[in-house]
Amino acid sequence: TVSSKSKDTYLIPTQLHQRSKARKFLMGDSRREVPRCQVEVLYLAKSAEIAGVHSETISVPQEIKALQLWKEIESRHPGLADVKNQVIFAVRQEYVELGDQLLLLQPGDEIAGLEIAIVPPISGG
Repeated sequence: TVSSKSKDTYLIPTQLHQRSKARKFLMGDSRREVPRCQVEVLYLAKSAEIAGVHSETISVPQEIKALQLWKEIESRHPGLADVKNQVIFAVRQEYVELGDQLLLLQPGDEIAGLEIAIVPPISGG
């Protein structure tokens, strides 16, 4: 008799494709495409000076980490790399450090346009 292990070895491409589709259906496809939404980015103080704009609207995934969002913004304005360690985001009027925090944008944010402010350091006095 042929063992099940050797049966797997000799599957024809069509059978492999069907097995792969079944596995994705049962386990979920981790490569699913995350919906995107429009986000208004506000540049304040030094960040506005470097970017050359005070605000702009960009398209981002609804599920994005704060650091990934920064990289998206930095790719548009490479000069902002100079202030990366000095800024934090203000998202929905709450501060978010640039790290692995996952930002979940709700469907309402997409319609209203979520504002994300890049806040430079503020000195006391």
